[in-house]
Amino acid sequence: MSGDLRVELAEYEARWLDALVPMWRASFEHGVGIADPHPLEEQRQYFVARVLPTTSVRLALLDGSLVGFVAADRESVAQLHVRVGYHGQGIGSRLLQWAKDRSGGTLWLYTFARNANARRFYEARGFDAVQFGFEPDWQLDDVKYEWRQGDRRAAA
Repeated sequence: MSGDLRVELAEYEARWLDALVPMWRASFEHGVGIADPHPLEEQRQYFVARVLPTTSVRLALLDGSLVGFVAADRESVAQLHVRVGYHGQGIGSRLLQWAKDRSGGTLWLYTFARNANARRFYEARGFDAVQFGFEPDWQLDDVKYEWRQGDRRAAA
């Protein structure tokens, strides 16, 4: 992991929506290995109606460009995505640490079982797989992860 990138974490602003949605989609498709069949406008509406009202969103900006984002509340991480081509450079770790820092000492999240890179990422940052299930909307197996402050691998 490189610490050379000067990534700024910034609070979400609506002006970033048009950059965020395609970046989110590309990151998802890259990680899960499937094409998202939903129109971009539907994904925009989902973000505005379902993600924004229930989470705090932080953007990762590099030289004025969006390179990642996290949507989290005090108990869970709803979304964490890094722009394709910027993985392994510490961006996801910074975003996840922001979520850990504002948590109540525990966090949970879901990822798809087939997303091996995401699973390695979370496990290396102290998250343990606690439940294996099935996500009916996507028709894919998923994994619930939990992190507890003070666990052996909890430091990101």
